[in-house]
Parts: sequence; structure tokens; C-alpha cells
Amino acid sequence: MIQYAAILLFVLGLYGIFISTNTIKMLVSLNILEIGLNIFIISIGFNYQGIAPILSSVSDTGLIYVDPLPQALVLTAIVIGVGTTALGLAFAKSIYQKYQSFDLNDMEESL
Repeated sequence: MIQYAAILLFVLGLYGIFISTNTIKMLVSLNILEIGLNIFIISIGFNYQGIAPILSSVSDTGLIYVDPLPQALVLTAIVIGVGTTALGLAFAKSIYQKYQSFDLNDMEESL
């Protein structure tokens, strides 16, 4: 069920990127898309009765483990997403200083 919500967030973010002409709204839509993708990746590695994949001296054959790779990938994606958002906001600020608008149509008219 959580995967459907993640796909919905992904599609909603993609829709916002394609429809919006405001740069700030496009950045928010990009963040929504990233959140949906991160939730989807985490949900793939989740196992309800799984345990942490820590090696021990106990014979643990037949136990179900949670996959740690999606968690590591999402942690990296979060850091990259924060950097992308910061860079996008810096670009939006410089665009606003130059054109006095966040709207892409207004920028096109002033060129």
C-alpha cells in the first residue's frame, strides 16, 4: 500500500514540474518527486518480520533480514536532494534579481 502512495507522490511531483511555470513551485515539485522516489526505494527493501543484518556467532540460518542497501541509497539521495534544492534556490534568487519575477513566461517576455 505504501508503494502506491510513493508512486502517487512521484507522479504528482512530475506533474507539478511539467505544468508549473514558477521556478519555486518547480523546486517544490522536484522535492515531492524525490520524496516519492525515496519512499518507494525504502519500501522495496522493507521486510515486516525481518531483523537487522548484523553478523553474530549464533547460528541464524533461515532468518529473514532487512536489506540495508536501499537505506544507504536513500540516505545518499537525501543528501544529493538537499544539494540540488540549495542550488536551485540559489539560481531562483539570481533569476529573481535579474528579472524581478519567478515566472518563466515573464522571463521569456523580457528577453
